[in-house]
Amino acid sequence: MRECHDIRARQTRNASKLPRIRTKESAEIRFCRKSPCAFVARPLPPTRAPLPSPALNARDEHARQARIGLAYGLLAYGWWGLVPAYFKLVAHVPPPLVLAHRVVWSVTLLAVIIALQHRWDELRAAVRSRRLMLTLVASTVAVGLNWLTFIHAVSIKRVLEASLGYFITPLFTVALAMVFLKERLRPAQAAALVIAAAGVILLAARGGQVPWLALALAVTFSTYGLLRKIAPVGPVIGLTVETTLLLPLALSLIGSRIARDVGPALSSTTYTWLLLAGVVTTVPLLAFAAAARRLRLTTIGFLQYVGPMLQFLLALWFGEPFTSIHAASFGLIWLALALFTIDSVRAYRTRATPTIDMVSPAPVLPE
Repeated sequence: MRECHDIRARQTRNASKLPRIRTKESAEIRFCRKSPCAFVARPLPPTRAPLPSPALNARDEHARQARIGLAYGLLAYGWWGLVPAYFKLVAHVPPPLVLAHRVVWSVTLLAVIIALQHRWDELRAAVRSRRLMLTLVASTVAVGLNWLTFIHAVSIKRVLEASLGYFITPLFTVALAMVFLKERLRPAQAAALVIAAAGVILLAARGGQVPWLALALAVTFSTYGLLRKIAPVGPVIGLTVETTLLLPLALSLIGSRIARDVGPALSSTTYTWLLLAGVVTTVPLLAFAAAARRLRLTTIGFLQYVGPMLQFLLALWFGEPFTSIHAASFGLIWLALALFTIDSVRAYRTRATPTIDMVSPAPVLPE
């Protein structure tokens, strides 16, 4: 007995020198080399879960950002698609006066946003750049005409024609890029332009009139997009400069109406709706800017058709006439857009590399 006790005592003192194994119960067992029956056991500290790999974290974060960007994109383009419902509420107000209120309250809200974001230095830098200001003056004229045309189209119940204008805008943008930026058209792009032109000509020839409002919206907005593409300024700062340039004219229109007391008196409800024009203009712009930072260019390309499609559906809900000629014309234009979009996706995938996660297109502002 004493000899066994001495053996066990020595095994305990020399436990650090004994071989170890781990059991399923997370215990450490040390066996004696001389006597297999002797051992020392003690619990082990809990094992830590392996850390996720950086690549997995990057993929998860990218997926999360893509979901957020998609939500922002749907908000922006859905808002722009439903905005005719807002202008329908102020359709009894002359379009120039609606535009004036839109400018005044947009400037007010944008000034608050810039103040909260502490971006006055960025705004001053934009104003001091002579070349940038010349570009923004031209874009101001384009977006002002675009807004006025759209408001006028809603007031005279031509939302369907307005949606047509925004459907064909991407094709006009390609045509302007070919003319001014010397970009070459791919065969599919050229075919899409021809098909879309056939749709417009069909509507003009069989519908009895040229869709001037649609063409005006497409030309002014595509021109605006081209100018903003070459202007090195963000959407918030750019829109602030543009609306500020329109502010003197807007204030003069509102002031002249008040001074002359021209037209029917506006109710407090109407003034409330006009006050919201700044929110109607600014919120989708901020949502679009957030989406553009997180989404691929191809995703933005698909989302841009959400707006005119919702406008198209609103026009039908408003009871605007939709004849077989309209169906044939829109069918040709949708065919052209499908061809154009498929070609754009293929071209983008050909150019893209696996490291490209996000593409920020030129800031644009529908209607």
